[in-house]
Amino acid sequence: MSSAREAQTFAGASLLVRYANFVKLPHTVFALPFALLGLLVASRDHSVTWRVVGLVVLAFTCARFVALAFNRIADRELDARNPRTRGRELPTGRLTLRQAWAAVLVAAAVFLWSAWALNPLCFALAPVALVFISAYSYAKRFTHWSHLWLGLADGVATPAGYLAVTGRWSDPWWLLPAGALAVTFWVGGFDVFYALQDEDFDRAERLKSLVVRLGRAPAIAVAKALHALALIVLLAFGAGAGLGPAYFGGVLVGAALIAWEHRLVKPGDLSRLDAAFFTANGLVSVIVFLGALVDRVL
Repeated sequence: MSSAREAQTFAGASLLVRYANFVKLPHTVFALPFALLGLLVASRDHSVTWRVVGLVVLAFTCARFVALAFNRIADRELDARNPRTRGRELPTGRLTLRQAWAAVLVAAAVFLWSAWALNPLCFALAPVALVFISAYSYAKRFTHWSHLWLGLADGVATPAGYLAVTGRWSDPWWLLPAGALAVTFWVGGFDVFYALQDEDFDRAERLKSLVVRLGRAPAIAVAKALHALALIVLLAFGAGAGLGPAYFGGVLVGAALIAWEHRLVKPGDLSRLDAAFFTANGLVSVIVFLGALVDRVL
């Protein structure tokens, strides 16, 4: 059995490294900046302390840990049969099932505590969020649109960051749904790319994705449409939030990066998929957030 590491994982055999690789810790860069974006927008009318920032980062990190770790547990038998994933921690035995469940329970408890420490609304919504983000693990067993479920699981980060500061809904009311939809479309689009590499395995196992349903070229076309929608909604979000030129400049840079991403991936050539998936998208979230931060500071 191969024990080769996947991309964006760390070398080393310590328990900490194994847990970090178990949940692909570097992928935190995708949605955490959007949680901080929600917090930043809320800071226009509400004071934000370092305590709140720390709790938001802690809550986000723990929620993501729960979602990814639960996904690995639910998919452990599939991962063991997939040549791309059979080197993961559970199939290889680098982590035991008991260790995996223990980490999920600890992360869930810390997440719930963090939500409680923020405000009553966050605490009330926290269990619902945990169920939703964990249930994604089974989506590809019954829907070809599991990419959007994953997108929304990440997309709630923006409203969550806002609610952590304010404890109440946004004005205008559509601002938080727009923030969630922008991330949903963006993540959903690049998750279609991620599914390209598992097309043959997913067909053999009767798992569902847009790549399985439509084929590579049409699925990539859907990804382009989702990314176009994401950029449009990001612009609307910025307008509704009263953000300025630096934010919109960041969105334009993000658009250029997404265009580059689509140039890297072709239906018959996935050799540059890693750069498209991680490098381009990791930069998009950071640059959009930094644009908003410049607007807020200046």
